[in-house]
Amino acid sequence: MYEQIDLKRECEAIEIPSGIRRVLSASSRVRISQFLGTSYTVVGDMGCMFRIDAKDADALGLTPPAADEKTSDGVFAEPMVWAQLKTVYDPEIPVNIVDLGLIYSCEITSRETTAQEQGGKKIDVKMSMTAPGCGMGNVLKADVEGKLARLPEVKEVHVEVVFDPPWSPDRMSEAAKLQLGFDLDYGKSSVTGISR
Repeated sequence: MYEQIDLKRECEAIEIPSGIRRVLSASSRVRISQFLGTSYTVVGDMGCMFRIDAKDADALGLTPPAADEKTSDGVFAEPMVWAQLKTVYDPEIPVNIVDLGLIYSCEITSRETTAQEQGGKKIDVKMSMTAPGCGMGNVLKADVEGKLARLPEVKEVHVEVVFDPPWSPDRMSEAAKLQLGFDLDYGKSSVTGISR
């Protein structure tokens, strides 16, 4: 586990799991619990969890990672989509949203070329959350849209958060189940908050 850090400056954060935006004051004490993808999950003195975007790493006394830019080089291929989706993580669980089973469908279509616009690719994603009341839905949705929009030839991305069928741990990959400590014979996890 990471040591306590006093924030070097005021910074915006998103409370987990409510999804409410907050401003953490300078000198607030936090502990980093994970850094995966493009954000830090931190725990405050009172036990509240927050997500701090990587662009605000300096508030934690860290060097911000290089910003993602549009990957216009290369030719679009479907594996690129899945690779990008695997860089989006649940802020409470150190598993990407693909292995967590949150992606219900991903349809890639070619757009027609018109006099006003080039064709390009359109990606439609249906995804879920581990719990219907999770306030992080719009945050993860924006992460997916932003990452997929950076792919070459992609002109349009639509992400819909759905809850039918309800998510269950059965949707997780075997690797995710092992990482989270699931007993594959009995389907139980030692991770708090996840059960079959």
